[in-house]
Amino acid sequence: MTAVIAVDLGGTNLRAALIDSDATILAHIATRTPATGPSGRVITAAIIAGIEALLETVEVEEVAAIGVASAGPLDIGRGLVTNSPNIAFPVVEITGPLSERFGLPVALVNDARAGVLGERWAGAARGSDNAAYVTLSTGIGGGVVANGHLLLGMNGNAGEIGHVLVDTRYNLTCGCGYSGHWEGYASAKYIPRFFAAWQEEADIRRVAFDATSTRAIFEAARAEDPVALAFMDALGQVNARGISTIIVAYNPEVIVLDGPLARYYGEIVIRHAEPYIDRFLTLPRIVVSSLAGRAPILGAAAYALEVTGAGP
Repeated sequence: MTAVIAVDLGGTNLRAALIDSDATILAHIATRTPATGPSGRVITAAIIAGIEALLETVEVEEVAAIGVASAGPLDIGRGLVTNSPNIAFPVVEITGPLSERFGLPVALVNDARAGVLGERWAGAARGSDNAAYVTLSTGIGGGVVANGHLLLGMNGNAGEIGHVLVDTRYNLTCGCGYSGHWEGYASAKYIPRFFAAWQEEADIRRVAFDATSTRAIFEAARAEDPVALAFMDALGQVNARGISTIIVAYNPEVIVLDGPLARYYGEIVIRHAEPYIDRFLTLPRIVVSSLAGRAPILGAAAYALEVTGAGP
């Protein structure tokens, strides 16, 4: 049985899996991503330790490669994670140390770019040559397959759709330091801040839910609280601008929404955004991922298999 080692490196969690060429996860482990230490080498060491532990759990005939999906930005030419706002260290070495330790080719890809590959391999974008993936999580990331090819860009950072301009009214600052970006309004981290700015402008004095909690805001909307629903209309306009940009830039057949916000509240996100999405081009299918958060790690495996010529 040929398999690939897949790693999903996030700011909070580090996951590793052994995945075969049929997209079956044979073994899986998870731990917290190190956030303290002298350098990014503590994360590299944690990845190596995780892979070593993983290989002790199951026997396979052959391991073809290692695929690593990571929060970006990346420098794929040098195999590094560089200055990621979601990772505690400015530089994390990936491909060199892993290849040296395990004697295998190592392929590094952004986690959202991996997500679209995972969806195309085993999820809602299966069979589609033109697909986009959007993760609504602590941040907002994206990945695009166009005419059957993953878009990577100069350093592997094409598709950073969380940083498209969606607003000049509130001018809220994104975590990257610039203003008006989609992530700075509609990510789980920043929705409460957007609510506060919206509430002040709307001169709403009191609310019946915890407006500092993204979950509480969405649960209130689900319960049809009128203030929460009014805010969902404003949030829907912002999400529609981001989605409209994806449509005109990439002309996808399907847009797959993933991440905790999409998995728990995807029907609310889509319902409030869809009326405001531009119809200049044909509206693609907009669906919520059915892979339960596994799209990036499956995509890391798919990318590694493609790079080594073994499939999928």
